[in-house]
Amino acid sequence: MSANPKPTPWLKWVIWAAVILAMLAGVGKALQARKARQALADEAAAALRAPTVFELTPQDVVTASQRTLVQTIEVSGTVRAVNTAQVKAKVAGEVQGLRVREGDRVSAGQILGQIDATEFLARVKQADEQAQAAAAQLAIAQRALTNNQALVGQGFISATALETTHANLAAAQANHKAALATLDIARKSLADTSLRSPINGQVATRPVQNGERVGVDARVLEVIDLSAMELEVAITPADAARLTVGQAGQVDVEGLPTPVRATVARISPSAQAASRSVMAYLNLQPLPGLRHGLFAKGVLQAGTVTGISLPASSVRNDKPQPYVQWVKLDADGSKGQIVHQPIQVTDQGDWSPGETQPTERYITTNSIADNSILTSVKIGLMQEKTSVRLIPGSARQP
Repeated sequence: MSANPKPTPWLKWVIWAAVILAMLAGVGKALQARKARQALADEAAAALRAPTVFELTPQDVVTASQRTLVQTIEVSGTVRAVNTAQVKAKVAGEVQGLRVREGDRVSAGQILGQIDATEFLARVKQADEQAQAAAAQLAIAQRALTNNQALVGQGFISATALETTHANLAAAQANHKAALATLDIARKSLADTSLRSPINGQVATRPVQNGERVGVDARVLEVIDLSAMELEVAITPADAARLTVGQAGQVDVEGLPTPVRATVARISPSAQAASRSVMAYLNLQPLPGLRHGLFAKGVLQAGTVTGISLPASSVRNDKPQPYVQWVKLDADGSKGQIVHQPIQVTDQGDWSPGETQPTERYITTNSIADNSILTSVKIGLMQEKTSVRLIPGSARQP
């Protein structure tokens, strides 16, 4: 029987060396992978620690600069005719002969209707008869005085009788004058039965129909003259202090496609007790379609103001004091940080960047330097010291 051969010593060492080398290679790869992951983690951490830089486009910023703003006063109110009149019954009675209706044109002095005059005609006749009777009594008293004066000269009657005749004549004269006055009153009442238009214009309302009985001062018709129109507006005391007669503006009247030119004509010297507002009256440019009672609103030019200005919409009010988000630029002028700059409004007005752009409300302030870059209303709240970068052209925006 033969014995198994023993392995040689050098073969064992070779095997062990191969195993150790394989293990060392695996450990090396693991260390390299760990270093790579650590480097990526370090880069991510560094990126997180680095401040975020926001890019601002030209539409995201505005420039505070010297501008001349147009100061305006917003107004709204009701359009009304300067000349209106209500035809009222001056005497009580039944309405007759009322032929005009809403929209009909009438002239000043035109008889529009009649109050039944039967009773008033009778009163005129009665007063006329009384006046004639008083005139007859006056004639008798005059003849008696003439006769008694002759008789006194001949000694047939006493001076006392003559004085009595004078007194009778004075009484007859007074009665005659009273009768004539009564006749005038009766004739005036008869004339008041005619319903006349006091102005030229158009009939606006007719609340009474023929056959209805009305009392004294009952409204029968309303006449409106549309040749002169005005706007009645209520303004605050602060705006009233800046308003003067002759200031012009434009108002939009409901139903009209184009604005109407308006000019301040009168300003009330007193304020309303309830609202503390001041009433002002604006003459309106005569235009077809203007109607009494329409609603209108618009603006009046109250002057101009010049100063460092910025859009009122860019002012934030979520702190105790108003502030703007100012872009504090670095030396190169392209990068900067957000600073919450408190401001104090000195005045306000309207300004339009161009003819094709809408007018916007601006404010003036001394708290911002000229040509300062601010975030516009499109940008929300940004924390202070937020890093930003201006895209070329941003600083030139209005």
